Amino acid sequence: MQHKVSMPVFVLLVLSMVLAACAPSTPAAAAPTTAPAAETAAPATEAPKAEAATKSSPTKVDFNTVKSAEEAGGMDALIAAAKAEGELNVITLPRDWCNYGEMMDNFSKKYGIKVNSLNPDGGSADEIQAIKDNKENKGPQAPDVLDIGPAYGPSAKEENLLAPYKVATWDTIVGNNDPDGHFFVDYSGVMVFEINSDVVTDLPKTFKDLLDPKYKSKVALAGDPRASNQAAQTVYAAALANGGSLDNIQPGLDYFKEMNAAGNLLPLIADSGPIAKGETPITFQWSYLAYANKDNFKGNPNIEIVYPTDVNWGGYYYQAISAYAPHPAAARLWEEYLYSDEGQLTWIKGYCAPSRLADLTARNVVSDELKAKLPDPALLKDSIVPNGDQLKKARAIIKEQWDSVVGLDIKANN
Repeated sequence: MQHKVSMPVFVLLVLSMVLAACAPSTPAAAAPTTAPAAETAAPATEAPKAEAATKSSPTKVDFNTVKSAEEAGGMDALIAAAKAEGELNVITLPRDWCNYGEMMDNFSKKYGIKVNSLNPDGGSADEIQAIKDNKENKGPQAPDVLDIGPAYGPSAKEENLLAPYKVATWDTIVGNNDPDGHFFVDYSGVMVFEINSDVVTDLPKTFKDLLDPKYKSKVALAGDPRASNQAAQTVYAAALANGGSLDNIQPGLDYFKEMNAAGNLLPLIADSGPIAKGETPITFQWSYLAYANKDNFKGNPNIEIVYPTDVNWGGYYYQAISAYAPHPAAARLWEEYLYSDEGQLTWIKGYCAPSRLADLTARNVVSDELKAKLPDPALLKDSIVPNGDQLKKARAIIKEQWDSVVGLDIKANN
């Protein structure tokens, strides 16, 4: 297996469209930041509405088994059923992650559906466990929809925890999607160092720099590597920065063992609170989260974002619907909204490169202002991304060996 691979095909296709759209000779038409430009003709990628609703629908629809809006009797029927349910349970969606705060607010306002946000500071493993713990429980702790790391999509499908569903814009979702719709790519970014420059003035440039004694008690992970996709992928990235490969993650564990022994690694999960307070001055972070923090802090504290030069690591996440969703119609409507033009542009506002970006760009739906929020196309093109099997294997090794090799419990500061 090669030590370096390109971003999955969805990123390559996205890049070709983004580069074309950004070329000076063909400037993109400006568009609102939350909806397609008014002069753009309604694309085939928008969710079907009235015409689908005119088709005869069954007397009673079991939305737990509905695999498309058409099967529900059309979008109007799906919307009506979701409104009747009245609520949607999402899980591990911080408001500043990919602009999910605005996404939830807009969805709730548009459809009159209350969005319940469960465990916003949790990780992908917590999402899967929540389904398992609430299979027979239709109460407030049972998630309807998931946003999970790529290792969790296939494994959750194998455990029959996910319901297959294809949104109306399915054919424009670029990426490593499950062919039956059990999980599908939502957005991507690259790994960076988010640095509180009010505390750290000598900025590190590489993973290896972070082992320097001058960074004692200053480096933090954005989650527990045993449960968080982002934190686990940081270990994976560190492996490649230290002589490992996509099939050899051991150097990543050894790297964090050395960092812990030196006293540089903090036992604290670096979310926006500890970063703002200066408690976690250097954080391994997805690019979109780092830029969101920089915006939200407004210079208090000052944030510098560094793209490490010893490894360019990329990653993406999956969307999925729980097979045990207490609000199955609302769950499906949520996915339709996320993958509409409006939802995709909302993700871009949060610095995330959505999986329908190629289609949006081809139709001149993305404004120049929003294009400026996307990662450098060259970084995305050259970033290293493991396939699903490699990531699943790496995650298992991290979960098994983190305690024995690194020996540091990473947890939130409650």
